Amino acid sequence: MVLSPCLMLPLAGVLGDPALAPPGASSAAPLPAAAEEEWTLFRGDPHLSGIAAAGLPAELDLAWTYDAGKAITSSPVVAGGRVFFGADDHAVHCADASSGAPIWKFMTEDLVEAPPLVLDGTVFIGSNDTYFYAIDAASGELRWKAPTMDKILGGANHVKVGERSVVVVGSYDNRLYAFDAASGEQLWAYETDNYVNGTPAIDQGRAIFGGCDAILHVVDVTTGKRTAAVELGGDSHIAGSAAFLDGRAYFGHYGNQFVCVDVTKGEVVWAYDSPRQAFFSSPAITDELVVFGGRDRHLHCVRRETGEPVWKFRTRRKVDGSPVVTGDAVVFGSDDGRMYVLGLEDGAERWSYDIGEPVLSSPAVVGGRVYVGANDGLLYCFAAAAPASGEGAGGEPEDDGGKR
Repeated sequence: MVLSPCLMLPLAGVLGDPALAPPGASSAAPLPAAAEEEWTLFRGDPHLSGIAAAGLPAELDLAWTYDAGKAITSSPVVAGGRVFFGADDHAVHCADASSGAPIWKFMTEDLVEAPPLVLDGTVFIGSNDTYFYAIDAASGELRWKAPTMDKILGGANHVKVGERSVVVVGSYDNRLYAFDAASGEQLWAYETDNYVNGTPAIDQGRAIFGGCDAILHVVDVTTGKRTAAVELGGDSHIAGSAAFLDGRAYFGHYGNQFVCVDVTKGEVVWAYDSPRQAFFSSPAITDELVVFGGRDRHLHCVRRETGEPVWKFRTRRKVDGSPVVTGDAVVFGSDDGRMYVLGLEDGAERWSYDIGEPVLSSPAVVGGRVYVGANDGLLYCFAAAAPASGEGAGGEPEDDGGKR
């Protein structure tokens, strides 16, 4: 998708029936965090907050790598002691999370760039072949697949509707779909005016997502009907995923801004400008801070309430992947081929590892380990440095020449 960045129009508004606008949160709720031993969907939780439960060790070493043979843009997830991800070899991969040993591989008909969702023993994932797949997490066998009319690049999210588990996913056919998780029955399809590229956030029975139509959409997951939408205008295409917390959505767009939007009021609360470059990265949201990557070669940190800059960290190339906040640290990858760990408070570099090829995958942080894919076709696992007399964790131990 090629889009021309432009300045966002200054006004925003709620589209549709104002009476159907979702209620705002009356008070700030504790931020969600992924379970310490699991990271089952993109950004770790249904709000897409990008917060890991456990912190990182002071020093990381490369524990193992898994060779998929082709570039890994898909962001991995971890559940049940296994790591799941897609790759450009047209496959969905499953490996042992401790050792990197391959367990199974499921073939599709095209690239698999979307991140998976693991729910109730099933891996849900879209492919560029236009199908959305449900795969048995234990065996790698197909449970069902459902067609869309174009490729699927974003991840799925999930919600309970009565006794039914529902999975929600977007497609480049301009639609957001809801499927019965058990049977694959299509429950509804909500149509937008352009590509749906990211993963929808889920909150109180609503799916919140942006589109390349420059609109933030809010959809009732029971009916598939729009309850509100905030129009950004101009060329403010939303290619990434929005985090949604306490009635506000946080996301970047191709109008060279990262914004906080009050969905109930239908207005931009604050906007953080980049003079010439867009924002594709999804944010990590803490009680006070918002951290996100930019195509201006920086990782940015701003105040959650005001958008006031706190710090920014320069890399050598764009940061399209999404950061994860884990304890007092931030971990992320860059197109410059490096993985970084920064201090959350000051943005100071604590650790980095030179992979040597672009890192577009977003990390999963589970139990003090970092899992991430890269364009060299390898999935990397970084863990606490092994004792001097030990051999390291699982797989094929590698030297740490890339670490500095």
